[in-house]
Amino acid sequence: MSDTIFSLHSWPRAILHVDGDAFFTSCEEAIHPELKGKPIITGGERGIVACPNYAAKALGIRRGVPLHEAKRIFPSLIVLPSDYETYSLFSHRMFAIMRRFTPQVEEYSIDEAFADLTGMRRALRASYEAIARKIQAEIVRDLGITVSVGLSITKVLAKVASKHRKPAGLTLIPGRDIASYLADLPVEKVWGIGHATTSYLGKMGVRTALEFARLPEQTVRERFTKPGVETWLELRGESVYPVTAEEKSTYASISKTKTFAPPTSDREYLFAHLLRNLESACIKARRYRLAPHGIALFLKKQSFDMEGREVKLNRPSAHPLELSPLIRGLFNDMYRRHDLYRATGVVLVDLVRDMQIQYSLFEDPLKAERIRELYEAVDALSGKYGKHTLHLGGSHPIEVLGQGRRGAPTVREQTQLYGETRRRHLGLPLFQTGFPPGSASSRNAKS
Repeated sequence: MSDTIFSLHSWPRAILHVDGDAFFTSCEEAIHPELKGKPIITGGERGIVACPNYAAKALGIRRGVPLHEAKRIFPSLIVLPSDYETYSLFSHRMFAIMRRFTPQVEEYSIDEAFADLTGMRRALRASYEAIARKIQAEIVRDLGITVSVGLSITKVLAKVASKHRKPAGLTLIPGRDIASYLADLPVEKVWGIGHATTSYLGKMGVRTALEFARLPEQTVRERFTKPGVETWLELRGESVYPVTAEEKSTYASISKTKTFAPPTSDREYLFAHLLRNLESACIKARRYRLAPHGIALFLKKQSFDMEGREVKLNRPSAHPLELSPLIRGLFNDMYRRHDLYRATGVVLVDLVRDMQIQYSLFEDPLKAERIRELYEAVDALSGKYGKHTLHLGGSHPIEVLGQGRRGAPTVREQTQLYGETRRRHLGLPLFQTGFPPGSASSRNAKS
């Protein structure tokens, strides 16, 4: 029955999901008003479409399409390099606006966040719908970007709602109306349901989210793993996933990858990128006082074939100086000088708290302690002057030969304000009313 009641109360909880509309290109349009309404994409440095705006989407250009294919579809397409530094600033400010209304805000990704509004009606003297509209309006007013908003009684339903009307939409799914919203929603559109689960549900004759939500509890618990059961409960209006305002501090793994252009077979340059991946991953691990029991690394060839290795460590460590000889050995085993490579990556696995680390009988604890103290100093300097201010000599070819980016650098990367260093910028985006003649952005805009 389409009128199935999953919740007797319309708002036992009020969970908001805010989702940026074509976030990267929206930020570019906010900075460069003259681009509004024109088909633009970001991703010029990667050779693929990272984010098309809605004008580009209307022409049939989708994320992940190679640039040459996108230009074939629309030769006058404006291609911009991705300015992640600026997008991050917009992201932080969007989340700050949400925190004006509730302290319980969970940053889910650079352009998405959940907020728990439960109980805020009296404090803010407004309905949940009015609060949601106010948040949406203040983001538009203060940042010049649009967001789509979903409001419901669980996180899964709020995410379903935010996707219902894009761009700049606001959708409410109160408890009593859950069934009507799920009736025509394909089950693969539900957050938490992937390809394998969709295929399995299809074999059970389940095609829509409502059909999944109406399955008997015993059937769900017998046939699905814990995540599947939790998604089923959330679709029925039973809150399983709380909005977590605290910054994430526990990780099962930490990965860092780098795709560069043009592809290369240069042994030392490839190893430099692999070491820089390791350094970046270890910086994050040390920030959360974690250390890996194992390391996996890979090289991606121009043909997109992958070559990888994984190794267990004698002792957990997040200090690249200790790990680099091991990385060199694994790299030499993977590298083939006749192949062209386009990406490197490192994954730290089996992470433990660094206070749990014990030295073995066969190593010098004094040397290990000195390395630990060295990296305390490295982290202090990086906090003051920018990440990778101090780095291993093996990763220095990146400083000499460049990051391996396709296309022109962003305007922000080319601009150094008073007090800034090459590695450390102030938290300020650069707003323009036009591109300077002959600038990189001007050339991109004409391309």
